[in-house]
Amino acid sequence: MRVLVACEFSGTVREAFAAKGHDAWSCDLLPSEIPGQHIQGDALAVLDDGWDLMVAHPPCTHLAVSGARWFKEKEPEQREALQFVARLLGSQVPRIALENPISIISSRIRKPDQIVQPWMFGHGETKATCLWLKNLPPLVPTNIVEGREAVVHRMPPGPDRWKNRSRTYSGIANAMATQWGGS
Repeated sequence: MRVLVACEFSGTVREAFAAKGHDAWSCDLLPSEIPGQHIQGDALAVLDDGWDLMVAHPPCTHLAVSGARWFKEKEPEQREALQFVARLLGSQVPRIALENPISIISSRIRKPDQIVQPWMFGHGETKATCLWLKNLPPLVPTNIVEGREAVVHRMPPGPDRWKNRSRTYSGIANAMATQWGGS
């Protein structure tokens, strides 16, 4: 299966699908942190390249409700971010999962199909992650563990904080590849 992991610089989800034997590619404006099949550029430019499945991680900077106090100041950026999300969700890729934290996607486009937490997939942490699904089933938890530490929320300020907060947990990536990859 040809898999596009849109807006992923870490390579985590791409590598989970590749480990299951899929022709998986990540695409991001940034280079990939993990060597592998990566397209450095705009994901919209490759949407029509014959993908069977897309897992999209659009930037949440202007969408996440954690930044609600700045919403009034960034209405143009929000409009552009929502248009990007709408284009991803409206693409012709037959199966789509779009991932984002609790955000205005829920009120401006549609409610998510599922909200997952890292602790449902082997990580004792909290990070509510919404999934908007097209022709995919909700993820089934694989390893519910104790611990509910808000590591992502409590990350200290710094130049790479946004990168560290945006990475997909490996347990969630593996569940996506196993449950949506069909092998």
